[in-house]
Amino acid sequence: MCGIVGYLGAREAAPIVVEGLRRLEYRGYDSSGVAVLNGGIQVRREVGKLSGLVGLLAAEPVHGVVGMGHTRWATHGEPSVRNAHPHVGATGEVAVVHNGIVENFLELKAELEAEGVPFSSDTDTEVIVHLVERYLGGGVSLEEAARRAFKQLQGAQAVVVMSVREPDRLIVTRIGNAGGVTLGLGDGEMFVASDMPAIVEHTRRVVYLESRQMAVVTRSGYRVTTLDGAPVQPEIHVVPFDAVSAEKGEYKHFMQKEIHEQGRALTDTLRGRIDFATGAVTLPDLHLTAERARQINRIVIVACGTSYYAGLVGRIYFERLTRLPVQVEIGSEVRYADPLLDEHTAVLAITQSGETVDTLAAMEAARERGALLWTIVNNVGSEARRIADGYVSLNAGPEIGVASTKAFTASLVAQLLVALQVAQLRGARPDPLLAHDLARLPDLVGQTLEREADVRALAETLFEYRHALYLGRGLQMPIALEGALKLKEISYIHAEGYPAGEMKHGPIALIDREMPVVCLALRDSVRDKMLSQIEQARARGGRVIAVATDGDDVIAAKADQVLWTPPTPALLAPIVAVVPLQLLAYHIAVRRGTDVDQPRNLAKSVTVE
Repeated sequence: MCGIVGYLGAREAAPIVVEGLRRLEYRGYDSSGVAVLNGGIQVRREVGKLSGLVGLLAAEPVHGVVGMGHTRWATHGEPSVRNAHPHVGATGEVAVVHNGIVENFLELKAELEAEGVPFSSDTDTEVIVHLVERYLGGGVSLEEAARRAFKQLQGAQAVVVMSVREPDRLIVTRIGNAGGVTLGLGDGEMFVASDMPAIVEHTRRVVYLESRQMAVVTRSGYRVTTLDGAPVQPEIHVVPFDAVSAEKGEYKHFMQKEIHEQGRALTDTLRGRIDFATGAVTLPDLHLTAERARQINRIVIVACGTSYYAGLVGRIYFERLTRLPVQVEIGSEVRYADPLLDEHTAVLAITQSGETVDTLAAMEAARERGALLWTIVNNVGSEARRIADGYVSLNAGPEIGVASTKAFTASLVAQLLVALQVAQLRGARPDPLLAHDLARLPDLVGQTLEREADVRALAETLFEYRHALYLGRGLQMPIALEGALKLKEISYIHAEGYPAGEMKHGPIALIDREMPVVCLALRDSVRDKMLSQIEQARARGGRVIAVATDGDDVIAAKADQVLWTPPTPALLAPIVAVVPLQLLAYHIAVRRGTDVDQPRNLAKSVTVE
């Protein structure tokens, strides 16, 4: 949930940067720091709350009119002063702050170390500052050095660079969807932020960087290009001066913003919990020992609504990785079913708010029967967190839209981490390949989000339908259920999600030219079976919209329209596949004129039976 703030102008930079970071505290962090230019680079960093950094700056002030700051949630390396941002290069001439995961940092680090570059932290971020320093010199400008460094990075990133070589500017880039990058336009001063609330008290005129764009920012203005150097003329937005509009930033609705925050939310859910080199998982808040893990002989997942569908994916994760039997129960049914739970059962409750009464009742039933009780929750101050034996926080940040999006995908990743932790404590070896895939996941989601225009165009042709059928198999079956739920929740179109193989056992009777059929047909072990469902739907006059993997010409020939996704490892494919379905529901709802963020009859936290 890292936050970035930068400033260039005539005022002292540090107070402006720290206040901006304070306005981003809601996103969560474990350390913070600032860097200010004044002859050299002055850096102050501290672990823990921002108040610690404020105290450090009071004791050891820094002065200068160009600076940047960062709040960090650890991915590579434990929370510590040495791992906190900003990072300064070996020559002391360049400083960097960074959001995201450098997927190829091990290769880049090995290359730099072979050149004799010393590393002073455990972070992936440090490779960026050393790459910039590598290219800076010999007449190469800071802009060009940064550009060369940025083009070597794999994965979704947001980066800010400053240097004593050119102390009048910041170099900023956004690559993929690691989070937003906002330029704030002031009068003789400029601001940089990862989110609009950090700078809204100073300016309402902003520019949002798109993926693979970079900006050279000086106190008098800015210049934007692509990473390849082509000039860009970005639109200047004027944000209404109120908290709600500031929170939405460049997006029309909170739901749209939260869909686009998923790359960052997934990064934050992974931070500090998996070693991307070895695959080892560490979940200290789960409070699980190897001895206790070996005593578990069954797992029961309890949840409601969207979280229940997340649990259906989680069941497959747990069974494949732990080889333990798993069942998924709807929270509202557990308390009336006299469930067979005992001390050898682990009950995992998934609840974004942590206050859903049906899930809490199921948790109480589990506790009464002596089961080990865990929760996956986005609100760590909630009742679910307090009554559980262990928990995993999603770290997804506030989700304002009633229809859950980023908390859904974050809960899939959280379940995968719990499954890996249980498996490893029971004797399984860590899987470096899966860890590498997880490091790539935020970027894969970001690539999918970049295709929003295609989804919007499809929504224009679908919004007048009154019914829809969603089909999926295996890991994609729960995603069909979730896709249908999203359409129902916010567009008020009747939609059903079904296991694709069950279509011929009843739902096929509904298919005609008035019934669009959304088929999840990614390139996986059941793709050929999905081809059969597509052909059956087409034979009965149904309009088929497929969600498929890039380059699948067979699917393209058989479906009426295709929503494409990048090639994704099978275990992670549900997390990517749900994104176009979220966007489709959103754009259909917008076209129908419904209240997207607060759909009728629904509440974010269901606290009554």
